Amino acid sequence: MMPSQRITLVDTLSDRSAAPAVVDQVLLLPDLPRHSGWRAINGVILLDKPVGVTSNSALQWVRRLLAAEKGGHTGTLDPFATGVLPLCLGEATKFSADLLNADKTYEATLRFGQKTDTADLTGAIIEETAALPSMATLDAIRPQFMGEISQIPPMYSALKRDGQPLYKLARQGVNIERAPRQIIIHELDWLGFKENDDGQVIQATLQVRCSKGTYVRTLAEDLAQAAGSLAHLIALRRTQVGAVTLQGCVTPIALHQGVASLNQPLSVAALQAVGLMQPVDFLVQNLPIVALSEAQALRCRHGNPCLAEAGQSLPAAGQCRLVFEGRFLGVAEITETEKTLKIQPTRLVSAENF
Repeated sequence: MMPSQRITLVDTLSDRSAAPAVVDQVLLLPDLPRHSGWRAINGVILLDKPVGVTSNSALQWVRRLLAAEKGGHTGTLDPFATGVLPLCLGEATKFSADLLNADKTYEATLRFGQKTDTADLTGAIIEETAALPSMATLDAIRPQFMGEISQIPPMYSALKRDGQPLYKLARQGVNIERAPRQIIIHELDWLGFKENDDGQVIQATLQVRCSKGTYVRTLAEDLAQAAGSLAHLIALRRTQVGAVTLQGCVTPIALHQGVASLNQPLSVAALQAVGLMQPVDFLVQNLPIVALSEAQALRCRHGNPCLAEAGQSLPAAGQCRLVFEGRFLGVAEITETEKTLKIQPTRLVSAENF
């Protein structure tokens, strides 16, 4: 039996006088034995982050599990949120930027009638109202929040002011003015409602597909305000980042069990064979592949441009993946010259992987 612990969300966020929100489930994050040393692990882990764990804690746990010397994630999820969290290890970190900027899809559950200082269930209740919306009202306000809209980031966020994260200032009771930012809501649909005996909505579930930089907690508050009420999030699940969906994501428990079933020492090939890890170029799989000749590969591996060769099939322009003898070399930009096409490497895997 793997060790378990009960998660108190407020412990991961701040010191507050309000009673902490305790998760009703038991979260299993197995303790990991010490390893003999870090090693180069190159690939992508598609993690289904559990509730009560910070994104960085999840990343560091995976790094310890695999003894991976380098890693990063592709966009922070709040501790109380769950869902898609792609983790890049080793060389894959070089290709995470596109996913950081990608659209994201969430399912969010709002509780009406109360506002908290964090806009979610981990915070202290700071305002209450008896005014609750109807389903008709919530349907009517939905078009106001479609397309490009303005949003003021919350104080409990990782944004910085003079080098200080806003959430640290918020914990000190400091509230500073934040400039509104433009975000894009591509899709916004109510998935379900929970009503009281008077037909008023006390809880609702929302699906939203939005641009980078969108705070769903703030969106929930703004929706409630437009409906003449107050609200905060009691659940948030990220279901998609770019082209990455929950399908194919693995929970920490399943990852731990899968790794334990493999022969030691672990190899990237073994992890990929059982579906626990994706290849280095997974996050740029939408880019067309350009197969290089030996001469072209030799130039590109040093960051030098090369020209298209006779009979070589290339996209007209734009980004592409460079491959030599089936091995991924990196990403390049193709541009037109007066007579031919030029291949300019922009991000390459390290030389030992050629």
